[in-house]
Amino acid sequence: MARSDATSTPAPPRDDRDGRAVPVGVIGLVGGVVGGLIGGGSGVLFVPALDRFTTMTRARIHGSSTIANIGVCVAGAAAYAVGGGALDLRTGAGLIVGGTLGGWVGPKLLARAPETLLRALLVAILVLTAAKLLVDALGLPLLAGAIVPASLVGDPWFLYPTATVVGLVIGAWAGAMGLGGGLLAVPAMVLLFGTDLHVAAGTSLLMFIPNSIVGTVVHLRQGTASGRWGTVLAVTAAPGTVAGAVLGLSLDAVVLGLVFGTFATAMAVRETAGLIRRRRG
Repeated sequence: MARSDATSTPAPPRDDRDGRAVPVGVIGLVGGVVGGLIGGGSGVLFVPALDRFTTMTRARIHGSSTIANIGVCVAGAAAYAVGGGALDLRTGAGLIVGGTLGGWVGPKLLARAPETLLRALLVAILVLTAAKLLVDALGLPLLAGAIVPASLVGDPWFLYPTATVVGLVIGAWAGAMGLGGGLLAVPAMVLLFGTDLHVAAGTSLLMFIPNSIVGTVVHLRQGTASGRWGTVLAVTAAPGTVAGAVLGLSLDAVVLGLVFGTFATAMAVRETAGLIRRRRG
């Protein structure tokens, strides 16, 4: 008697099969442009796209977005380096170390977080990011300049430990939420350390290469990611990221700040509407 049931390859989880590759691939391309332009943060497109075009749980959506961020970060960091964009390796060194550790911690925290909390946290950080960047771009006298004095930023005994702690917090967030971290890392570098916006964008992409890899491994091991959809997004996002990086390097810092802030505002409105609908439902 045939034993096809015993020898056949196990079917992928239902939420891995119930999706449409073409629209998800298009979202990967568009999200890559966003990631290259603003130094990461593609997850704010990837997350709602996977929510719309697949049947995955919110936890698996965030984990799959982490996989996609590998393509965004590798392609984006390379594009900024080759295209003449400066990278702040002094601040970036501490951010990379902390961000890598955070990439291991974040997915474990995500596995315990309620879905409503994930949505609310995303809205909060989008609002804060938009407010800061729009204020700076419009030249309003609020939080002008860096919070940390230049003398401390120039002191390696202060800079490296501080950047590592900041990277740990941002890395844990990025590893859990699958947002690429640019929405936190770029404003943090600008606000705390006085980094130029273009430099912060390229450094952010470099910072999250190891974070995304570590986060991907943890997500796949604990079942909070879809290898299929994460890979589709990563592959299709890479060329879009290069295009976004080229565009970002060509824009004035004020214009780039307005673009970044406006984008974050739009995503905050969208996620807030989704959160309200969910609570009513």
